[in-house]
Amino acid sequence: MSVKLVNPDGIPKPDVYRQLSIAEGSRLVFLAGQVARDADGNPVGPGDFAAQVEQAYLNIGRAMTEIGGSFDDVAKLTIYVVDWTPDKYPLLGEGVTRAAAKLGVDPLKPITLIGVAALGEPDLMVEVEATAVLA
Repeated sequence: MSVKLVNPDGIPKPDVYRQLSIAEGSRLVFLAGQVARDADGNPVGPGDFAAQVEQAYLNIGRAMTEIGGSFDDVAKLTIYVVDWTPDKYPLLGEGVTRAAAKLGVDPLKPITLIGVAALGEPDLMVEVEATAVLA
């Protein structure tokens, strides 16, 4: 793996993500925001926030596999959530946990979570973009 995840001393140590990643490699990968669409572009999990999170993470994992990497190579995630409220945390965690189990990875990357008014299509509740490093 070319990404080491760290929760350094002197700042909070959250359970649901890591504060920083140390990436060593020669290729940076910037993955466009992934949403709840299957390989054919069909909607996945309409109205189900956890299912949409899961699909976005699975899409990231599949994209990384296609270029010779894996979700483990992801150094940072940015998560955009429509109408974010703290009561969505458990559903976010549920979707991440389900995707991690299917991908067989530790999903706790450094993240930035941003609440937004809307995404590109009206049925989308979440979009996740990734930055990765490949050796």
